[in-house]
Amino acid sequence: MNGPEWVSVSMPYVVARSPHDRDAWSEEAAQHGGVGTQRLLEVGEVAAPEMVAEALRIAPGAQVVVRRRLMLLDDRPVELTDSYYPTSIAQGTALGEHRKIRGGAIGLLAELGYRPAQVREDVYTRVPDTAERSALNLTERDWVLGLTRLLSTDEGVPIEVSVMTMVPHGRHLRYQLSVD
Repeated sequence: MNGPEWVSVSMPYVVARSPHDRDAWSEEAAQHGGVGTQRLLEVGEVAAPEMVAEALRIAPGAQVVVRRRLMLLDDRPVELTDSYYPTSIAQGTALGEHRKIRGGAIGLLAELGYRPAQVREDVYTRVPDTAERSALNLTERDWVLGLTRLLSTDEGVPIEVSVMTMVPHGRHLRYQLSVD
C-alpha cells in the first residue's frame, strides 16, 4: 500500500455497481495514484469450509461456489480474496463462470434479487500458510491481516462470504456506521 495515509473503507465493496462502472478495487487504487488489478485464480464448486458453512447457514461440507482472486497493486500482490456463494443462488449464473463479472458480483446478486443490506466483518491477524506466504511475497516473519465479510439481504438471507488475506503493511481499515 502507498504510505500510511491510505485508509480503506468497506462501503464501495458492498454496494451494487453498474456494469459500466470500474470495479471498487481499481477505483480505490486509482484514487491513491496506483493501478489496482485482480487475477482470477479459480472458480468452481467446492465443499464449504466449516466457517463458511456456518455463515451461509448450510451443512458443513455442502457445495458452494467459490471465486478465488489475487489482488495486485501496481503489479505487486497485496491480497488473496476467496468469495463463497450458496449454490442455490450462484449455480447457473456468471458467479460460477471463470470470467470477470461486469458490474461485479454484488451488482449481479442485486440483479438476481439478492441485494446486500447487512454487512458483518471480522478482522484478525494470523500467521500465513506456505501458499499464502508465497502468493503474497511475505517473509518467514510476516503475519497477515485477515478480514471475513458476510453479506446478507434485508431479510437476513446470507448471500456471500468473502475471506480476505492481506499484506499488513500500510493497511488502515475504517468502519463508518449509520444508526437510525
